[in-house]
Amino acid sequence: MQRHEDFLLKETKPHLGGAKATTDELTSNYDLVEKMEYLYVRVVEAKDLPLKDATGSYVEINLGNYKGITRRSEKKSDPEWSQVFAFLKDHVQATGLEATVKSKEAMKQDFVGRVLFDLNVVPPDTPLAPQWYRLEDEKGNTFKGELMLAVWWGTQSDKAFPDAWHSDSATPCGAEGLSSIGSKVYHSPKLWYLRINVIEAEGLMASNKTFVKAILGYQTLRTRVCTIESNNPWWNEDMMFVAAEPFEEPLILSVEDRVAHGKDEVLGRCAIPLQYVDRRLDHKPSNPKWYNLEKNVMITEGGKTEIKFARIHMRICFEGGYHVFDESTNNISDLRPTEEQLWKSSIGVLEVGILNARDLLPMKTKDGRATTDAYCVAKYGQKWFRTRTITDSFMPRWNEQYSWEVFDPCTVITVGVFDHWNYAGDKAGGGKDSRIGKVRIRLSTLETERVYTHSYPILVLDRSGVKKMGEIHLALRFTCYSLLNMIHMYSQPLLPKMHYNHPLSVNEIDSLKHQAVLIVSRRLSFVEPPLRKEVVEFMLDDDFHMWSLRKSKAILFRIMGVLSGLFALGKWFEEICHWKNPRTTILFHILFLTWVLYPVLILPTIFLYLFLIGVSLYRWRPKHPPHLDTRLSLAENVHPDELEEEFDTFPTSCSSEIVRMRYDRMRSIANRLLHVVGDLAIFGERLQSLLSWRDPRATALIVIFLLIASIVLYVAPFQVALLTVFYVLRHPKLRSKHPSLLLNFLMRLPAKKDCML
Repeated sequence: MQRHEDFLLKETKPHLGGAKATTDELTSNYDLVEKMEYLYVRVVEAKDLPLKDATGSYVEINLGNYKGITRRSEKKSDPEWSQVFAFLKDHVQATGLEATVKSKEAMKQDFVGRVLFDLNVVPPDTPLAPQWYRLEDEKGNTFKGELMLAVWWGTQSDKAFPDAWHSDSATPCGAEGLSSIGSKVYHSPKLWYLRINVIEAEGLMASNKTFVKAILGYQTLRTRVCTIESNNPWWNEDMMFVAAEPFEEPLILSVEDRVAHGKDEVLGRCAIPLQYVDRRLDHKPSNPKWYNLEKNVMITEGGKTEIKFARIHMRICFEGGYHVFDESTNNISDLRPTEEQLWKSSIGVLEVGILNARDLLPMKTKDGRATTDAYCVAKYGQKWFRTRTITDSFMPRWNEQYSWEVFDPCTVITVGVFDHWNYAGDKAGGGKDSRIGKVRIRLSTLETERVYTHSYPILVLDRSGVKKMGEIHLALRFTCYSLLNMIHMYSQPLLPKMHYNHPLSVNEIDSLKHQAVLIVSRRLSFVEPPLRKEVVEFMLDDDFHMWSLRKSKAILFRIMGVLSGLFALGKWFEEICHWKNPRTTILFHILFLTWVLYPVLILPTIFLYLFLIGVSLYRWRPKHPPHLDTRLSLAENVHPDELEEEFDTFPTSCSSEIVRMRYDRMRSIANRLLHVVGDLAIFGERLQSLLSWRDPRATALIVIFLLIASIVLYVAPFQVALLTVFYVLRHPKLRSKHPSLLLNFLMRLPAKKDCML
């Protein structure tokens, strides 16, 4: 059984190499990762090869037990490859390197020639220019053919590292090409909100069931039905879509008439290329335009048919002033509007070093044994980074460093860990990369210029409870260009101004976010190598979660935690009133007398007291970035049936008896919650009824009391305040165990509960 300590964040002290990066450049110098040495081999081309009936040639690099093979070239004597191989120094157990040129003739592999290298003479950290080397036959005799190579020792900061074939991330392969997926950079497509304001149409033989349907890719929206039977139906309704550059698909609009249940007749249709749609930056309405409908209504008169002219009146524009949401609003990494003209300059640089992972759980079986082929994806803003895949290792070492421009400190970076399914011989996982887990870090919780090195537990929650999938070791540094600019960001609106001038509804944002995630995942899955759909959706939190009793309890405890300060203040004041600590009560009397005599000191004293509290808590400020808290989430001791309910499908797949039990449990919890909320409503309604004359005697007493109080406070305000506070702070011997006069009066006032069924 896992302990709570296993779920905690741990600070580490890895040996990071290099010097500190400057703030005026984004190019990483790998100073946040551990140094890894590689033997690089660049295979450029060959010439004068003695090929006869070969269908193509390739080069095979052999270094001990490791082998790298280039792709097969075309049938010619001067083939070109331009490929790089990187062998991790820790894996190098040989003293010599062999580069063999082979061809494929008559369904067999044929030896052409080879070049031998002594690793003891390979220069360290000095990438040499490629050179021509004479090929040798199997007996060591040279001949006319030559091979251009470059061999050198380097690190992961070498420019050839991202595109190289890696010995620690490769599997056995044939002569068809490489079997290694290196680190890659991806960019999210530029997303726009497309607003369509359908005003009216004319020239249609429309009934009172006419509507407009708009289609953009996989998105379909409809206007309400025009209930007025007219040739010129009127809607004046907005529709919002998400579109991505480059705009490959046109907007299809059709005016349709509902002739029967489930059957619609198209009255007119038009296709609008998005390349010519106007773009606006503010909330000023765009100019409306008339668009001709291609399919028009056929009218029969005297047995003849004629085509009647029809068109539709609309406003269509791209909204450049909005930020298109494709992430969870609580974990957003970019807050800029779509239009680049509205962007502000960056305030700093975020650098992340993905060092390694430890104790990863097996995710699949390969050749009858459990294994994991892990890689990481880091997402911040519009830029995605993917590390190389480390094969067959539960403790992979990546040591790759990435950097992003930061435009707002109140954003979140997400790092996910996945298992690559394609390395499994049995195609495990059904062709999908398995999710191992993810880590989120909010930039505003980081100190600037400080390097954070922590081991983050990878936690997931499933039907069996909370599970630790392993640990990922990260190094982070947030560098700020100007402290004043960053402080100024705290005074700016969180979202672009259009979200406040012309706000979108919550339902609109949720629907458009789902469409944006689909577009981003579809575009990134077409890149080579693809960033798979399940990976993008997991990073963007597109999972749809149903009702969770665990989350409801956790939220309730969070609310209680927020109100705990008020409860503590009330308890402290109650202790003062009951003289639990006589010294504190006497000091409070003195402080109150000072405030009465010198009222100008009230606010300065309060703010000074809060200042001293803030300064005193500086010593106990958090030392680590925030991470998943299993106790806060109530995930450690959750009931198994609550987890089954949380991960149940929609609609439910459980039996009727289980559904009835869960429904009765929810009714019981909701009933208790109903009583609490009802008591709060009753208390508020009684306060409102003080002057409502619902209880004429009680309201008359209050009115008379207010008149007398206004006169007394005008004549002797300080004396009344002193008497009131001294009465509240009276000694316990002078107190009664019965409720106070004010509470008795409030409890007798009427509430609206009497009017409820």
